[in-house]
Amino acid sequence: MRIRAFTPRDLASLTDLTIETFRPFYEDSFRPLVGETVFANQHGDWRDDYRREAPRLHAPERHRYVAVAEAGDDNDNGDGDGDGDGDGDGLAGYVAWSVDPDRRNGSISHLAVSAQHRRHHVGTALCEHAFAHMRSLGAEVVEIGTGGDPFHAPARALYERLGCTALPTAVYYRKL
Repeated sequence: MRIRAFTPRDLASLTDLTIETFRPFYEDSFRPLVGETVFANQHGDWRDDYRREAPRLHAPERHRYVAVAEAGDDNDNGDGDGDGDGDGDGLAGYVAWSVDPDRRNGSISHLAVSAQHRRHHVGTALCEHAFAHMRSLGAEVVEIGTGGDPFHAPARALYERLGCTALPTAVYYRKL
């Protein structure tokens, strides 16, 4: 695996990975939890929301950055399957973050790891990469948000392993 800066050629894969990663949350967790009315109002168009949002994640002129983890194997042909034939398997994951230089604050907005690369420390490596970049830009603290539902339990565990402190919050929805 190699972590590198986002390039425009990554956009389609990054968008697809985002939709693949978060589909179980929206369709299997959030929708049944809140019902159709709230779901439609809040996230009914979630796939297209990500398609619109993804191109705006990397904007260094606005202190917004993306790094991608390229899948690779021990034979270093870049395909990630270990057979040395170079047939490729794309992005292992990505992290998007921003820095507010005036407040010396960083924020991770997106972290996605492909299903076949989860539990292989890709998320840890991506977060550590983003943290180092934030520090180089003068950030002294970082904020990372995630959900309190079962889908987001692995993210919460990762952030706690990285030394982050969870703040108790609650968000309520109600159909009117």
